Amino acid sequence: MIIRYIDPLERLEYEINQRREEGSEFNDIMSAFQKLRLEPAEEARPKAYEILSRLMIKDTTTPNKPSDEPDDLNIIRQTALINHPGHTLNESELYDKILGGWLGRSAGCLLGKPVERHMRPALREMLESNKEWPLDNYWTEVGMSLEILGRYPWKQRLGYESLRENITCMPEDDDLNYVMLNLHIMEKYGYDFTSNDVATEWLTNLPAFQVFTAERVAYFNLLEGRDVPDSATHMNPFREWIGAQIRADLWGYVCPGDPMLATELAWRDGRISHTRNGIYGEIFYAALIAMAFIENDPRKLIEAALTYIPSNSRMAKAIGIILTLPIGSMDWEDVLDKLQEHFGAYHWVHSINNAALTVAALLAGDGDYEKTICYTVMGGWDTDSNGATAGSIIGIIQGAKALPEKWTGPLNNRIRSSLGNFDNSNFTDLAQRTFIVTQRPVDQTSTGSHHHTDDF
Repeated sequence: MIIRYIDPLERLEYEINQRREEGSEFNDIMSAFQKLRLEPAEEARPKAYEILSRLMIKDTTTPNKPSDEPDDLNIIRQTALINHPGHTLNESELYDKILGGWLGRSAGCLLGKPVERHMRPALREMLESNKEWPLDNYWTEVGMSLEILGRYPWKQRLGYESLRENITCMPEDDDLNYVMLNLHIMEKYGYDFTSNDVATEWLTNLPAFQVFTAERVAYFNLLEGRDVPDSATHMNPFREWIGAQIRADLWGYVCPGDPMLATELAWRDGRISHTRNGIYGEIFYAALIAMAFIENDPRKLIEAALTYIPSNSRMAKAIGIILTLPIGSMDWEDVLDKLQEHFGAYHWVHSINNAALTVAALLAGDGDYEKTICYTVMGGWDTDSNGATAGSIIGIIQGAKALPEKWTGPLNNRIRSSLGNFDNSNFTDLAQRTFIVTQRPVDQTSTGSHHHTDDF
C-alpha cells in the first residue's frame, strides 16, 4: 500500500527541493534520485528509503543549523516587541471578536475550499466562464460549461459541498480541525501544555488520513516512538510547508493582546512537525492574530508581527518584499504578478509564498472583509488555508456583529468534523468556550498543578 507523503520516493524528491531552498548540499541525492526514477517503483522505493536513512544519520552527526534561521524560541524572538499592553475589551467585545475570528476563518476557508490547488490562470478562466470575475461571492458552477468543469474539477474532498448552491454549514476541513483540536488542548491542559501534550492529542483525536504533508510524516514518526523535535525532522521534506501556519489561530484567540505568549504557544505546537520557516509562519500569524484584538491597521499588525521572527530568515525577507510594494496604488493582478515573480518557484503549499500572498491581500483589502478574502483566494496556491487566515484576522478586527451576513449566513452556525465531540458544533459555542479559556490565569491549568518544563 502506497501512502501519500509517506512514500519514500516522494519524500526523497521533495527532500531535494527542501535542501535546495535552505541552501544545503543536494546534488548527490538529486543524482541518486534521477537514477532511481529509471527503475521500477517497487525496486526504487526501498533504495530511496535507504538514501533518506543515510541522510538522517549524516544530519544527526553534522547538523546544518544556520544562525539566521534558528529553531530555538528565544533566538527566534530576539527582536520581538517588548511592550505588550494586553487588551481593554469588555467581555461582550472580547467574545464578539473571538466569534468574528471563528466565523471569519470559516467563511474564508469555505471560499477557497472548492478550488484548492488550482492556480491563478485556471481560477480566472473558471470565473470568467460564468461571468463571476472578479470573485465576490462563494463559488458556483451555475453557468459553467461541461468543458470547464471537466478541465478544472472541484476539490475532491468536499469541494462540491462548498459551492454556493450546496452550502448548508462549514464542511470538514483540516484548517478548522486544528483550531478545534487546539481549543481542546487549551481546555484540557491550559496555557502550560507541552509539545508532547499536543502530540498525544494528535494521536488520540486526529484520524491519520485527516492530516497531510508534514503533519502526516510527523504523525507516523510519533507512532514509531520518535520524540519532538525529531518528529519534525526525520525524513520530513515538508517541514517548511504551510501546515504549522494553518494551526496558528487558536493561539492568537486565547492570547488577545499578548503576542509574546501567543508565539510561545505556537512554537510549542509548530515544532512537532516543522522547522525554520515552517515554524516562523505559525509564530508570525499567531502574533498578528493576538494583536488584531488591539490594533485595526493591517500594515501595523504585519510590521509588529514581523519582529517575532528572525529578520534574516527567508520568511521575513519575503514579507519585507511585500511591505515595500505600493499595494494601495496597484491593481491586484499586478500585485499577484509580483508575487509570482518573487515566489513562484515554491510549492503551492509552502509556507513562504502563501504567507506573503496573505500579507499582500491584507494590505490590499485594508480592513474590508470581502475584498480581503476574495483577493486572497484569487491569488491561487493554498486557497482555503490562505482565505482562512485572512478571514480570521479581519473577522477579529471587525467582530462577528460587523461581518457581512452574505458570508457568515450560509454557515448556519454549524461546522462538521471528524474530531471526537466536535462534529456539528455551533460557532457560538466554540467562541464561548474560547472566551472561557481567556478568563483563566495563564499559570492555571485544568488540573491545577500541571506545570510543564520539559520543552525548554
